[in-house]
Formats: sequence, structure tokens, C-alpha cells
Amino acid sequence: MLNFINGLLEQYGYIVVAFGIMIESTGIPFPGETVLLAAAVYAANSRLNIIGVIIAASLGAIIGDNIGYWVGREYGRKLLARHGHRFGFTPQRQQKIEGYFHKYGVLTVFFGRFVALLRAYAAFFAGLNNLPYPTFLLYNALGGILWSVVIGLVGYFFGSNLPILEKIVTNFGYTLLAIVVLGVLGLFFYLRWRKNHKHEAPHP
Repeated sequence: MLNFINGLLEQYGYIVVAFGIMIESTGIPFPGETVLLAAAVYAANSRLNIIGVIIAASLGAIIGDNIGYWVGREYGRKLLARHGHRFGFTPQRQQKIEGYFHKYGVLTVFFGRFVALLRAYAAFFAGLNNLPYPTFLLYNALGGILWSVVIGLVGYFFGSNLPILEKIVTNFGYTLLAIVVLGVLGLFFYLRWRKNHKHEAPHP
């Protein structure tokens, strides 16, 4: 796969970066993060410019996620009604996802860019669950730019062994997701405890 991506980068440069990441962001399985890391390594070897790589990656991420959001909003329910059972999306699970997005949709859109599965499908489910578009656009753009900068610079400075780096970046994404989930759960239980504690406090 890396040889194939490197061949495309050699011929088409920044277009491959933007288009490859855009494909993944629409929900189509494609190694967008690998494309960004490989392009960053190319930039480190003076074959591309790292600023151009980051800009192309940001544009691909934002445009692709907007397509995914639109597909989710316009066709998401029809697609899940027809094909959702094949992927375990039962009506009960869809209700849970909808409730989750009402509470944590913004966090998912922003931090999901760093986790492979969420990177591909967060925008789709944001559209499906009617996350307000201006809110989606803001946090999607911020997350896409931050991801492009962080992963691009990591590949640029530390990309001498790309397969190992790719595993480290993937594991970092899952670690970040776990931290965010634990943080959200901790805040939820703290607020719930505080609310109950106020109700139990004796009145003067």
C-alpha cells in the first residue's frame, strides 16, 4: 500500500493528499492518515512542501466531512433502514447514537479526526442526527486543521520509519479517545453527584 501511495504522490503530489483524505472523510474506507504521513515524509525529503501538504490535508478533511454530513442528513436514515442491520445498527442502537450526539456531538466531531473509525463516519452521523450545520462546520474545520498540522508535523520530523510511526499515531488516536471518554464520563458523574448533594443538603 505504501508503495502505491508513494507512486501516486510522485506523480500527483498535493492532489493525492487532498483527494485521498477527502475520500476517507466521506465514509469510504481509504487510508487517509497514511497518505498524510507519507506526504509529510516526502516533504521532509524536499519533494513536497510541508505547508502545502498541511493545507491540502485540511481542505480534503473539511470538504470530505461536509460531503459526509450532507449524505448523513439527506440519506442517512434511508441507508441505515436498508443496510444498517448488516453492520449492527439496530433501531435501538441508532437511538443510543442519536442521544449520544445530542450530548457529545461537538466533541466527537472535533476529536474524532484523530481516531480511524470516527474519522470516516463522525460527519455522517453528525448529519444523520441533525447536529446544527454552523456548529458542525466550525468544529469540523478546527478538528481537521489541528489533525492536519499535528499528523503532518509528526510525519515531517519523525517519519524515517513510516510503518512504525503509523502504528504509534493510530495507538495515540485510541488513547486520546479513551481520555476524552473518561473525561466526559467523569464530568457527567461529578455534575450528577453535585446535583444530588445539593438536594440532600439540609435547609437552614
